Amino acid sequence: LQDSDVDPVIEEYEAHIDRRANELLAEGKIKDLYVDAPFAKRLALINNQCPEIYTGLDIYLLRGIATFNFLRNKNLIDLVESIVGPEITCNPIQHIRGKLPDGTTVGGDGHVAPWHQDAGVTLEEADPHFILTVWLPLVSATPENGCLQIIPRVHNTGLWEHETVQGKGTVITENSMPDVEPLTLPMEKGDVLLMHKEIPHRSTPNNTDTVRWSMDLRYQITGTPTGRP
Repeated sequence: LQDSDVDPVIEEYEAHIDRRANELLAEGKIKDLYVDAPFAKRLALINNQCPEIYTGLDIYLLRGIATFNFLRNKNLIDLVESIVGPEITCNPIQHIRGKLPDGTTVGGDGHVAPWHQDAGVTLEEADPHFILTVWLPLVSATPENGCLQIIPRVHNTGLWEHETVQGKGTVITENSMPDVEPLTLPMEKGDVLLMHKEIPHRSTPNNTDTVRWSMDLRYQITGTPTGRP
């Protein structure tokens, strides 16, 4: 993808963060707006003063127009169509993730995802149907700031055993994990990862002072169950 594809989403989030920062300043909850800080740093700097800035950022909460338009961006949908076909439905499981530096979130960071398959977080009705995961960074995603890791070439082995772990969510059980070296996937802004719903993947902690911004979206053939109500 080009900057012109993803920049409207970034600009929408920059405007939201700026608006919330000014509200927190007016309430006396922060002292510095960090107006000159880049997109990859400003959220972390404000969060260090008041963690309230970190809430309400995901797609289903913010519901921004630019983000909505990006879900059907032509260049993105051309990629999706090459795999899903021409009749495409946007699955309701979609996220924008601003992963903060490790240790700076209250109660842990839900964007540090343990090993799981996306097929493990949908209702059983969707199990027989293909759902494409589309993962893309809005800034550089590196091993240091918590890029994705996957276990490749196992997407024909079905749904592995998962369990719900307090504070971590849906996780592949330890006994189900193979003893193989995971593939680490550093990516740059504009890169797009297309991933089968049965590929095990995880995201590691952010050990930098910047924010690892990313989107994970899902698409499928129109008329097939989405796996969510």
